[in-house]
Amino acid sequence: MAQRLLSPSARLAFLLAVSLSCAFLCYSVLFCRGAVVTSRASVGKKCRQNQNAAGKKLLGSVDVCASLEIRAAADERADAGSPPWVRNVSVAQKYGNKKLPNALIVGVKKGGTRAVLEFIRIHPDVRALGTEPHFFDRNYERGLDWYRGLMPRTLDGQITLEKTPSYFVTREAPRRIAGMSQETKLIVVVRNPVTRAISDYTQTLSKKPDIPTFEDLAFKNRSLGLVDASWTASASGLYILHLENWLQYFRPSQMHFVSGERLITDPGEMGRVQDFLGLKRIISEKHFYFNRTKGFPCLKKPESSSQPRCLGKSKGRTHVQIQQEAIEQLRDFYRPFNVRFYQTVGQDFKWD
Repeated sequence: MAQRLLSPSARLAFLLAVSLSCAFLCYSVLFCRGAVVTSRASVGKKCRQNQNAAGKKLLGSVDVCASLEIRAAADERADAGSPPWVRNVSVAQKYGNKKLPNALIVGVKKGGTRAVLEFIRIHPDVRALGTEPHFFDRNYERGLDWYRGLMPRTLDGQITLEKTPSYFVTREAPRRIAGMSQETKLIVVVRNPVTRAISDYTQTLSKKPDIPTFEDLAFKNRSLGLVDASWTASASGLYILHLENWLQYFRPSQMHFVSGERLITDPGEMGRVQDFLGLKRIISEKHFYFNRTKGFPCLKKPESSSQPRCLGKSKGRTHVQIQQEAIEQLRDFYRPFNVRFYQTVGQDFKWD
Protein backbone atom coordinates (compact mmCIF):
# COMPACT_ATOMS: atom_id res chain seq x y z
CA MET A 1 0.00 0.00 0.00
CA ALA A 2 2.89 2.32 0.97
CA GLN A 3 4.67 1.51 -2.27
CA ARG A 4 1.55 2.51 -4.24
CA LEU A 5 1.49 5.89 -2.48
CA LEU A 6 5.14 6.56 -3.36
CA SER A 7 6.08 7.91 -6.73
CA PRO A 8 8.73 6.07 -8.79
CA SER A 9 11.34 8.68 -7.89
CA ALA A 10 10.50 8.38 -4.18
CA ARG A 11 10.82 4.59 -4.28
CA LEU A 12 14.22 4.91 -5.96
CA ALA A 13 15.37 7.32 -3.26
CA PHE A 14 14.12 4.94 -0.54
CA LEU A 15 16.03 1.95 -2.00
CA LEU A 16 19.19 4.04 -2.36
CA ALA A 17 18.98 5.11 1.29
CA VAL A 18 18.58 1.51 2.44
CA SER A 19 21.59 0.42 0.35
CA LEU A 20 23.77 3.20 1.75
CA SER A 21 22.71 2.32 5.29
CA CYS A 22 23.68 -1.34 4.81
CA ALA A 23 27.05 -0.38 3.30
CA PHE A 24 27.76 1.98 6.18
CA LEU A 25 26.89 -0.72 8.71
CA CYS A 26 29.22 -3.25 7.06
CA TYR A 27 32.13 -0.81 6.90
CA SER A 28 31.57 0.14 10.54
CA VAL A 29 31.76 -3.48 11.68
CA LEU A 30 34.91 -4.11 9.65
CA PHE A 31 36.56 -0.93 10.84
CA CYS A 32 35.82 -1.64 14.50
CA ARG A 33 37.13 -5.19 14.25
CA GLY A 34 40.31 -3.96 12.58
CA ALA A 35 40.79 -1.35 15.27
CA VAL A 36 40.42 -3.96 18.02
CA VAL A 37 42.93 -6.31 16.35
CA THR A 38 45.38 -3.45 15.77
CA SER A 39 44.95 -2.28 19.35
CA ARG A 40 45.51 -5.80 20.69
CA ALA A 41 48.68 -6.17 18.63
CA SER A 42 49.90 -2.75 19.74
CA VAL A 43 49.33 -3.46 23.43
CA GLY A 44 50.80 -6.93 23.02
CA LYS A 45 53.96 -5.38 21.59
CA LYS A 46 54.05 -2.96 24.49
CA CYS A 47 53.67 -5.89 26.90
CA ARG A 48 56.66 -7.63 25.40
CA GLN A 49 58.77 -4.50 25.44
CA ASN A 50 57.94 -3.64 29.03
CA GLN A 51 58.06 -7.08 30.60
CA ASN A 52 60.99 -7.30 33.00
CA ALA A 53 62.72 -10.30 34.52
CA ALA A 54 60.54 -10.24 37.61
CA GLY A 55 57.36 -10.33 35.57
CA LYS A 56 55.89 -7.12 37.00
CA LYS A 57 52.70 -5.61 35.62
CA LEU A 58 53.71 -2.35 34.01
CA LEU A 59 50.52 -1.46 32.16
CA GLY A 60 48.35 -0.37 35.06
CA SER A 61 46.15 -1.97 37.69
CA VAL A 62 44.40 -4.17 35.12
CA ASP A 63 46.64 -7.00 33.90
CA VAL A 64 46.21 -6.27 30.21
CA CYS A 65 49.18 -8.42 29.26
CA ALA A 66 47.78 -11.51 30.95
CA SER A 67 44.42 -10.90 29.31
CA LEU A 68 46.02 -10.70 25.89
CA GLU A 69 48.00 -13.87 26.51
CA ILE A 70 44.85 -15.75 27.47
CA ARG A 71 43.03 -14.50 24.35
CA ALA A 72 45.96 -15.40 22.13
CA ALA A 73 46.20 -18.85 23.68
CA ALA A 74 42.49 -19.37 23.17
CA ASP A 75 42.86 -18.44 19.48
CA GLU A 76 45.72 -20.88 18.91
CA ARG A 77 45.13 -24.55 18.26
CA ALA A 78 46.90 -26.95 20.63
CA ASP A 79 49.74 -28.87 19.04
CA ALA A 80 48.40 -32.40 19.18
CA GLY A 81 51.80 -33.80 18.23
CA SER A 82 53.61 -32.43 21.31
CA PRO A 83 54.20 -34.74 24.28
CA PRO A 84 52.05 -33.98 27.38
CA TRP A 85 54.90 -32.48 29.42
CA VAL A 86 55.69 -29.98 26.64
CA ARG A 87 52.04 -28.92 26.45
CA ASN A 88 51.91 -28.57 30.27
CA VAL A 89 54.96 -26.29 30.26
CA SER A 90 53.39 -24.17 27.53
CA VAL A 91 50.11 -23.90 29.43
CA ALA A 92 51.94 -22.98 32.65
CA GLN A 93 53.86 -20.25 30.85
CA LYS A 94 50.62 -18.73 29.62
CA TYR A 95 48.30 -19.17 32.59
CA GLY A 96 50.49 -19.93 35.61
CA ASN A 97 51.73 -17.75 38.46
CA LYS A 98 55.20 -17.22 39.85
CA LYS A 99 55.50 -18.82 43.27
CA LEU A 100 58.23 -19.35 45.81
CA PRO A 101 59.74 -22.84 45.42
CA ASN A 102 58.29 -25.63 47.51
CA ALA A 103 61.30 -27.88 46.82
CA LEU A 104 65.03 -27.19 46.60
CA ILE A 105 68.06 -29.17 45.47
CA VAL A 106 70.46 -27.79 48.07
CA GLY A 107 73.60 -29.81 47.38
CA VAL A 108 76.18 -30.99 47.10
CA LYS A 109 78.54 -29.45 44.59
CA LYS A 110 79.95 -32.05 42.15
CA GLY A 111 77.57 -34.62 43.56
CA GLY A 112 75.19 -34.90 40.59
CA THR A 113 72.76 -32.06 41.24
CA ARG A 114 72.58 -30.96 37.60
CA ALA A 115 71.65 -34.48 36.53
CA VAL A 116 68.85 -34.67 39.10
CA LEU A 117 67.53 -31.28 38.01
CA GLU A 118 67.55 -32.14 34.31
CA PHE A 119 65.96 -35.53 34.93
CA ILE A 120 63.19 -34.35 37.27
CA ARG A 121 62.21 -31.34 35.18
CA ILE A 122 60.84 -33.56 32.41
CA HIS A 123 58.05 -34.50 34.81
CA PRO A 124 54.85 -32.68 33.77
CA ASP A 125 54.13 -31.63 37.37
CA VAL A 126 57.53 -29.99 37.92
CA ARG A 127 58.64 -26.54 36.78
CA ALA A 128 62.29 -25.81 37.54
CA LEU A 129 64.58 -22.83 37.26
CA GLY A 130 67.46 -23.75 34.96
CA THR A 131 70.10 -21.45 36.45
CA GLU A 132 71.38 -21.32 40.03
CA PRO A 133 69.98 -18.18 41.71
CA HIS A 134 72.23 -18.37 44.81
CA PHE A 135 69.52 -16.54 46.73
CA PHE A 136 70.04 -18.01 50.19
CA ASP A 137 73.83 -17.62 50.11
CA ARG A 138 74.73 -14.61 47.93
CA ASN A 139 71.59 -12.64 47.08
CA TYR A 140 69.47 -12.85 50.21
CA GLU A 141 69.41 -9.08 50.68
CA ARG A 142 67.46 -8.74 47.41
CA GLY A 143 64.38 -10.09 49.15
CA LEU A 144 61.77 -12.79 48.54
CA ASP A 145 59.90 -10.76 45.92
CA TRP A 146 63.04 -10.66 43.78
CA TYR A 147 63.52 -14.39 44.32
CA ARG A 148 59.90 -15.17 43.40
CA GLY A 149 60.29 -13.14 40.24
CA LEU A 150 63.01 -15.50 39.02
CA MET A 151 60.80 -18.57 39.24
CA PRO A 152 59.00 -20.15 36.28
CA ARG A 153 55.24 -19.86 36.18
CA THR A 154 53.36 -22.84 37.57
CA LEU A 155 49.79 -24.07 37.63
CA ASP A 156 48.00 -25.21 40.79
CA GLY A 157 49.33 -28.62 41.74
CA GLN A 158 52.70 -28.17 40.03
CA ILE A 159 55.96 -28.05 42.01
CA THR A 160 58.30 -25.08 41.72
CA LEU A 161 61.92 -26.21 42.04
CA GLU A 162 65.37 -24.63 42.01
CA LYS A 163 68.88 -25.89 42.66
CA THR A 164 71.92 -24.24 44.18
CA PRO A 165 74.46 -26.80 45.48
CA SER A 166 76.33 -24.33 47.68
CA TYR A 167 73.31 -24.00 49.98
CA PHE A 168 74.22 -27.23 51.78
CA VAL A 169 77.54 -25.86 53.05
CA THR A 170 76.29 -22.32 53.74
CA ARG A 171 75.79 -21.77 57.46
CA GLU A 172 72.91 -19.30 57.10
CA ALA A 173 71.01 -21.16 54.39
CA PRO A 174 68.89 -23.51 56.58
CA ARG A 175 67.65 -20.67 58.78
CA ARG A 176 66.86 -18.48 55.77
CA ILE A 177 65.03 -21.25 53.91
CA ALA A 178 63.02 -22.09 57.03
CA GLY A 179 62.12 -18.39 57.20
CA MET A 180 60.60 -18.73 53.73
CA SER A 181 58.76 -21.95 54.59
CA GLN A 182 59.39 -24.65 57.17
CA GLU A 183 57.58 -27.12 54.89
CA THR A 184 60.11 -26.85 52.05
CA LYS A 185 61.28 -30.21 50.72
CA LEU A 186 65.04 -30.54 50.42
CA ILE A 187 66.98 -32.80 48.05
CA VAL A 188 70.65 -33.50 48.76
CA VAL A 189 72.72 -35.37 46.17
CA VAL A 190 75.78 -36.86 47.89
CA ARG A 191 78.83 -38.61 46.54
CA ASN A 192 81.92 -40.29 47.96
CA PRO A 193 83.65 -37.29 49.59
CA VAL A 194 87.07 -38.28 48.23
CA THR A 195 85.81 -38.55 44.64
CA ARG A 196 83.79 -35.38 45.12
CA ALA A 197 86.87 -33.44 46.30
CA ILE A 198 88.90 -34.64 43.28
CA SER A 199 86.07 -33.63 40.94
CA ASP A 200 85.83 -30.25 42.65
CA TYR A 201 89.57 -29.71 42.22
CA THR A 202 89.42 -30.82 38.55
CA GLN A 203 86.76 -28.22 37.83
CA THR A 204 88.77 -25.46 39.55
CA LEU A 205 91.93 -26.51 37.73
CA SER A 206 90.16 -26.15 34.36
CA LYS A 207 89.51 -22.49 35.20
CA LYS A 208 92.75 -21.76 37.08
CA PRO A 209 95.58 -23.89 35.67
CA ASP A 210 98.19 -22.28 37.95
CA ILE A 211 96.76 -23.48 41.28
CA PRO A 212 98.86 -25.82 43.49
CA THR A 213 98.54 -29.58 43.19
CA PHE A 214 95.65 -31.43 44.77
CA GLU A 215 97.95 -32.98 47.37
CA ASP A 216 99.38 -29.60 48.38
CA LEU A 217 95.89 -28.19 48.93
CA ALA A 218 94.34 -31.23 50.59
CA PHE A 219 97.00 -31.83 53.26
CA LYS A 220 98.63 -29.81 55.97
CA ASN A 221 101.28 -32.48 56.29
CA ARG A 222 101.42 -35.31 53.73
CA SER A 223 103.94 -37.43 55.62
CA LEU A 224 101.69 -37.45 58.70
CA GLY A 225 98.50 -37.68 56.69
CA LEU A 226 97.10 -34.49 58.21
CA VAL A 227 94.19 -33.32 56.04
CA ASP A 228 93.50 -29.61 55.72
CA ALA A 229 89.79 -29.56 56.63
CA SER A 230 89.67 -25.79 56.07
CA TRP A 231 90.16 -26.25 52.30
CA THR A 232 86.74 -25.84 50.74
CA ALA A 233 86.96 -29.01 48.65
CA SER A 234 87.74 -31.03 51.77
CA ALA A 235 85.25 -29.31 54.06
CA SER A 236 82.34 -29.82 51.66
CA GLY A 237 82.62 -33.60 52.09
CA LEU A 238 82.09 -33.46 55.86
CA TYR A 239 78.41 -34.11 55.24
CA ILE A 240 77.43 -34.90 58.83
CA LEU A 241 78.70 -31.55 60.13
CA HIS A 242 76.64 -29.64 57.58
CA LEU A 243 73.61 -31.88 58.11
CA GLU A 244 73.57 -31.20 61.84
CA ASN A 245 73.05 -27.52 61.00
CA TRP A 246 70.10 -28.34 58.73
CA LEU A 247 68.46 -30.59 61.31
CA GLN A 248 68.11 -27.62 63.63
CA TYR A 249 65.51 -26.19 61.25
CA PHE A 250 64.06 -29.14 59.28
CA ARG A 251 62.71 -32.57 60.12
CA PRO A 252 64.60 -35.57 58.68
CA SER A 253 61.44 -36.48 56.74
CA GLN A 254 61.79 -33.22 54.80
CA MET A 255 65.19 -34.21 53.45
CA HIS A 256 65.87 -36.79 50.75
CA PHE A 257 69.40 -38.00 50.03
CA VAL A 258 70.24 -39.15 46.52
CA SER A 259 73.28 -41.34 45.88
CA GLY A 260 75.38 -39.76 43.15
CA GLU A 261 76.92 -43.17 42.44
CA ARG A 262 73.58 -44.96 42.09
CA LEU A 263 72.29 -42.13 39.92
CA ILE A 264 74.95 -43.10 37.35
CA THR A 265 74.41 -46.85 37.45
CA ASP A 266 70.67 -46.88 38.14
CA PRO A 267 68.47 -44.05 36.85
CA GLY A 268 65.70 -45.75 38.84
CA GLU A 269 67.07 -43.64 41.68
CA MET A 270 64.80 -40.95 40.22
CA GLY A 271 61.79 -43.05 41.20
CA ARG A 272 62.55 -42.39 44.86
CA VAL A 273 62.94 -38.67 44.14
CA GLN A 274 59.46 -38.62 42.61
CA ASP A 275 58.08 -40.48 45.64
CA PHE A 276 59.66 -37.95 47.98
CA LEU A 277 58.13 -35.04 46.06
CA GLY A 278 54.72 -36.70 46.10
CA LEU A 279 54.70 -37.17 42.32
CA LYS A 280 53.37 -40.00 40.25
CA ARG A 281 56.25 -42.14 38.98
CA ILE A 282 56.47 -41.06 35.36
CA ILE A 283 60.24 -40.77 34.86
CA SER A 284 61.72 -44.27 34.61
CA GLU A 285 64.57 -46.25 33.08
CA LYS A 286 62.91 -46.10 29.67
CA HIS A 287 63.71 -42.37 29.46
CA PHE A 288 67.49 -42.90 29.63
CA TYR A 289 70.41 -44.48 27.85
CA PHE A 290 73.98 -44.81 29.11
CA ASN A 291 76.45 -42.53 27.34
CA ARG A 292 79.79 -44.36 27.44
CA THR A 293 81.74 -41.26 26.40
CA LYS A 294 80.50 -39.16 29.30
CA GLY A 295 80.13 -42.08 31.69
CA PHE A 296 76.59 -41.36 32.86
CA PRO A 297 72.98 -41.62 31.66
CA CYS A 298 71.49 -39.19 29.16
CA LEU A 299 67.87 -38.53 28.33
CA LYS A 300 66.64 -40.23 25.20
CA LYS A 301 65.52 -38.06 22.31
CA PRO A 302 62.21 -36.42 23.30
CA GLU A 303 59.42 -36.28 20.76
CA SER A 304 59.82 -32.52 20.42
CA SER A 305 63.56 -32.62 19.64
CA SER A 306 65.85 -34.12 17.03
CA GLN A 307 68.64 -34.71 19.56
CA PRO A 308 68.99 -36.68 22.82
CA ARG A 309 69.70 -34.49 25.85
CA CYS A 310 72.94 -34.95 27.77
CA LEU A 311 74.54 -32.74 30.37
CA GLY A 312 76.96 -30.05 29.26
CA LYS A 313 80.61 -30.34 28.28
CA SER A 314 81.69 -29.45 31.82
CA LYS A 315 80.12 -32.69 33.07
CA GLY A 316 81.99 -35.97 32.81
CA ARG A 317 85.48 -34.47 32.84
CA THR A 318 88.39 -36.85 33.23
CA HIS A 319 89.70 -36.42 36.77
CA VAL A 320 93.28 -35.48 37.46
CA GLN A 321 95.49 -38.35 38.60
CA ILE A 322 95.97 -38.40 42.37
CA GLN A 323 98.56 -40.52 44.19
CA GLN A 324 96.95 -43.66 45.63
CA GLU A 325 98.56 -43.04 49.02
CA ALA A 326 96.86 -39.64 49.21
CA ILE A 327 93.50 -41.22 48.34
CA GLU A 328 93.88 -43.79 51.11
CA GLN A 329 94.77 -41.06 53.62
CA LEU A 330 91.66 -39.12 52.64
CA ARG A 331 89.50 -42.24 52.98
CA ASP A 332 90.82 -42.73 56.51
CA PHE A 333 90.08 -39.11 57.31
CA TYR A 334 86.48 -39.20 56.07
CA ARG A 335 85.57 -42.68 57.41
CA PRO A 336 84.35 -41.67 60.92
CA PHE A 337 82.37 -38.76 59.48
CA ASN A 338 80.81 -41.06 56.87
CA VAL A 339 79.75 -43.57 59.54
CA ARG A 340 78.00 -40.86 61.53
CA PHE A 341 76.33 -39.62 58.35
CA TYR A 342 75.06 -43.13 57.49
CA GLN A 343 73.63 -43.52 60.98
CA THR A 344 71.90 -40.15 60.92
CA VAL A 345 70.20 -40.54 57.53
CA GLY A 346 69.58 -44.28 57.91
CA GLN A 347 71.31 -45.16 54.66
CA ASP A 348 74.66 -46.82 53.90
CA PHE A 349 76.23 -45.26 50.81
CA LYS A 350 79.11 -47.80 50.86
CA TRP A 351 81.92 -45.33 50.32
CA ASP A 352 84.47 -47.42 52.24
